[in-house]
Amino acid sequence: MLDDRVRVVLARLEAEDADERERGVPSAQRSRQVARTTGQFLFALVAPQTDCEVLELGGSRGYSTIWLAAGVRHLGGRVLSLESDAAKCEAWRRNIAEAGLQDTAELIEGDAFESLPVIDDVFDLVFIDAEKEDYEGLFQLARPKVEPGALFVADNVLSHAETLGDYSRNRQMDPTLESVTVPLDRGLELSAVLR
Repeated sequence: MLDDRVRVVLARLEAEDADERERGVPSAQRSRQVARTTGQFLFALVAPQTDCEVLELGGSRGYSTIWLAAGVRHLGGRVLSLESDAAKCEAWRRNIAEAGLQDTAELIEGDAFESLPVIDDVFDLVFIDAEKEDYEGLFQLARPKVEPGALFVADNVLSHAETLGDYSRNRQMDPTLESVTVPLDRGLELSAVLR
């Protein structure tokens, strides 16, 4: 699952992210990838599942995609990643290929609000790591594409509580979900679908 090819690409992306942050590269130009421990957590969520179908909303350069795709490939499954930034999509494709995960991960380039409604699939896990003001709209578009037992994971709910506090509250008040805020790294909202 986590072979040498995967580990090398993850390490390179972590080093690139640290360098960009140290140099003060503007947020919009950085990879804006999850913390390593969040990547490990995502891996742990999907690796034990058979034929796990993952929808990733906000693929960036592929760091979290690599964790997810490495997790699902052992017992079967796929990651469908949506990303709108053309430069990040190019980097995503290069990184996924270098990690040897092109058979497990697929990218749809473009506006998720346009592409998501026409995706005809059912997902076991939906990972939201997009523009913060888009979380609620993306959740609403993805909600019909899951069944009971599925899981939504949203990143940055504590680091961006001023923007995403409503997202977390809305999930926790929804009687069709069991939702909890996990204080890992930048904060994750885990929402299990009950019905």
